[in-house]
Amino acid sequence: MKVYVCFPGGKAKALTMSYDDGKPQDERLVAIFNKNGIKGTFNLNYGLMGLDKSIPRLPEDRIKDLYQGHEVATHTMTHPTIARCPMTSVVKEILDDRLGLERIMGTLVRGHAYPNGSYSEEIKQLFRQMGIAYARVVETSGEFELPLDFMEWKATCHHDDPQLMEKAKFFAEFKKPQYLKLMYVWGHSYEFDKNDNWEVIEEFCEYMGGREDIWYATNIEIVDYMTAAKNLQFSADCNAVFNPNAASVWLLLNDKKVVEIPGGEYVDLTAVS
Repeated sequence: MKVYVCFPGGKAKALTMSYDDGKPQDERLVAIFNKNGIKGTFNLNYGLMGLDKSIPRLPEDRIKDLYQGHEVATHTMTHPTIARCPMTSVVKEILDDRLGLERIMGTLVRGHAYPNGSYSEEIKQLFRQMGIAYARVVETSGEFELPLDFMEWKATCHHDDPQLMEKAKFFAEFKKPQYLKLMYVWGHSYEFDKNDNWEVIEEFCEYMGGREDIWYATNIEIVDYMTAAKNLQFSADCNAVFNPNAASVWLLLNDKKVVEIPGGEYVDLTAVS
């Protein structure tokens, strides 16, 4: 029997967005996401919230309501170039940021985007030990693949990529279910004001939103789902599977039958294929 892991609902494509720094322009960006059913991950510096700068940050009392239905992730307390910092400083930057964001959100905060794209192998290992499940880098891949290392996660492209809509159309029209494809776009919402080009993200979200064959997910939802899929236990002949997770995982059998494997259940795949 041929068995493929699917995204939730049997889908083979997923879209995720990632935006940094928690600037006031996130208000408009979140509204665009919500209008089109798109989910985003927002990487925030707890130590800079509400400070009166030339480009101010969102205040603490706005965070939970604004990002409802999306993900809040860490971005360090004060946005340093952490690969140049002593490790004791890096520990404090990530721990205090996580503590502050979890207090605001009332939930676990387990994601990260490296400030200034700065990281090292030592920092990756430190973050794993401190409960960070993934971290996004600045470099982009131009591709639609899941990362080999979630602690060094490259987005497909920045929203200012001149080929953004070409990539979107390729992704939307891709119809080969034997591949899992992920489109990941990142940026800073204040860039739309700076470049006077809000139409870029409005066009993209209107085009990409509301598609039945795309799973709209936050970064952490993708990480947790793929971890659950990896935890599935198959019989030697792949004719049966046990799901030890609490959440369901979906499989495609013999290129034609999508099957949900509920959490905690053993399923004879020959009986449902």
